[in-house]
Amino acid sequence: MVLVLVMTMEVTMRYGFNHPTMWAYESSLQLGCAMYALAYCYAQRHDAHVRVDVFYSHLSPRGKAMVDVICGTAMFLPVIIFVVSASWAWTLKSWQIHEKMVETYWYPPYYPLRTVVALGWTMLGLQGLAGIIRSFYMVIRNKPYD
Repeated sequence: MVLVLVMTMEVTMRYGFNHPTMWAYESSLQLGCAMYALAYCYAQRHDAHVRVDVFYSHLSPRGKAMVDVICGTAMFLPVIIFVVSASWAWTLKSWQIHEKMVETYWYPPYYPLRTVVALGWTMLGLQGLAGIIRSFYMVIRNKPYD
């Protein structure tokens, strides 16, 4: 809602009064990135991510769980471990140097956004791990965990 209000105000100021703001672009960028970063794990939890399911949709629940365990362990975990470690390293460096956004002359701090993005990736990793554990439970017990 805040993002919509910021963008509405910027459009009104820019085109209605010919007086654009200096801070709206970077504020909307930070709000949008934070919103997406914090929604990663929600989409993962509710299985709302994009999937090419030519074969997957035709499998039994146990077969889907096997695919999820294999793909999650072989592809998701290595990638998410790399991305989480890189994002936290980037975040710590950003805090150390007090990184600023340089797209406008406002120069707001970048490190809070980097922290939120690193938290988003971490929560996605934890949610993905929980999903792999649920799928493994389904493979072993042949019934869903929740």
